[in-house]
Amino acid sequence: MSDFPYAERFPVQRTLPEQGRPRSELLAELTAMAQEEDAVWESGKISGTMYCGDHEHYAFLSEAFAKFAHVNALQRDMCPSQTKFEGEIIAMVLDLMHADAVTDTTPAGLVTSGGTFSILHAILAYREHASATRGISTAAGRLPNLVKPETAHPAFDKACHLFGIENRTVPVDPATTLVDPSAMAARIDDNTIAIVGSAGNYPYGTIDPISELGRLALDRGVGLHVDGCLGGFILPFGEELGYGIPPFDFRVPGVTSISADTHKYGYAFKGSSVVVFRDKAIRNSQYFHQLAWLGGKYMSPGMDGSRSGGLLAATWASMTHLGREGYRRYAGEIFETAARLMDVVRSHPPLRIMGDPTFCFSFTSEDFDIYHVADFMKPRGWRFNGQQYPNAIHLAVTRPQTKPGVVEAFSSDLADAAIYAQEQAAAGRMTRSGAIYGGVVGGLTSEVETVMTTIMDGMLDTQQSLPPEVR
Repeated sequence: MSDFPYAERFPVQRTLPEQGRPRSELLAELTAMAQEEDAVWESGKISGTMYCGDHEHYAFLSEAFAKFAHVNALQRDMCPSQTKFEGEIIAMVLDLMHADAVTDTTPAGLVTSGGTFSILHAILAYREHASATRGISTAAGRLPNLVKPETAHPAFDKACHLFGIENRTVPVDPATTLVDPSAMAARIDDNTIAIVGSAGNYPYGTIDPISELGRLALDRGVGLHVDGCLGGFILPFGEELGYGIPPFDFRVPGVTSISADTHKYGYAFKGSSVVVFRDKAIRNSQYFHQLAWLGGKYMSPGMDGSRSGGLLAATWASMTHLGREGYRRYAGEIFETAARLMDVVRSHPPLRIMGDPTFCFSFTSEDFDIYHVADFMKPRGWRFNGQQYPNAIHLAVTRPQTKPGVVEAFSSDLADAAIYAQEQAAAGRMTRSGAIYGGVVGGLTSEVETVMTTIMDGMLDTQQSLPPEVR
């Protein structure tokens, strides 16, 4: 793909135009781009990304969004609907996470703009609560720390970076891909504010031993955040359908917060997630208040200020329209499809599924670099997520994969890819995509990290820039 897509087809806006362009002309451009880009994921060959893939559902959400798109959720006096939407979204997630099992505190939640922000708010809340209740703060000469598995989402690393928290990362078992609670315990000390488990983790789709981590959290007097950003809206229904999902929610003593993305398997629009807490006191620790500002008293429940009421309305509409029956039906289709896809992988002896996953899985090979498989399948339309240490490719199964013919196409293409990969390995050829997505041989060094960061910075710079002018 070009660094500057559409630059040769549509006008490039280098300045704010003196005269606006006609709506019909702009809508025609938007329609062309949208239709072409939708065709990529409509094939069912794209990992994750489009969790719903139902244009009728998107149209319904667009109607709900449009009615409140112009509304600022801050202005509750003018827009009391936002309190209804937000309160009910939180209540529905608390219900899904079995908050009724909590009897000694008052559970609560927060609607955020995505999984990263749900994680950031949770870790900020733990830092502030630990400062207020345990005296853990840099001001008191005690640097707070967070203990997490290496499979935990990078948003936890970002939280530690932003909030001045020591990041203690624990390796996982290479066979099970799960974290060992005893390894977590060895990293906990008097300045630990919380530990982390995933349900399931993004790289492998496996579920950390949450019950054991809960006992550890209780024993050591620290919080336990369960990252259910990926699995929060599908694992509960897998459990209801009998897929043997272990408890990971508030039924587990010691679990003190859970993140769950409504914009993934909740089938809401992007920019929507929820983080729920066992105890409202932890959530409220990160409330912001400014009482002395000349513009008046200011307060907010989270880091966002203005928010579009359209996202709250659309998220509420998605959840209340689908209900448990709808989510359970879609979950059943996804779990069944994922099982069939994993059976296809297992039918090829050189390929190995990593751990014991559910709806999201990763596979690798000891016989060849798995990126040979990715190289072969990319021209056939397959877009996998690349992984490293070890090199692997990952497929988060969503509703587009449940369409007729997708599993059969995967089976046929993977059979050809496995032969290609063996041939390339025998010839000693390097992979193409591995240079971008795969791990560095021998692991990262400071020199390699500097080079990779420079390359990635260049990519980010390009994505926020314009094509060079032709003179």
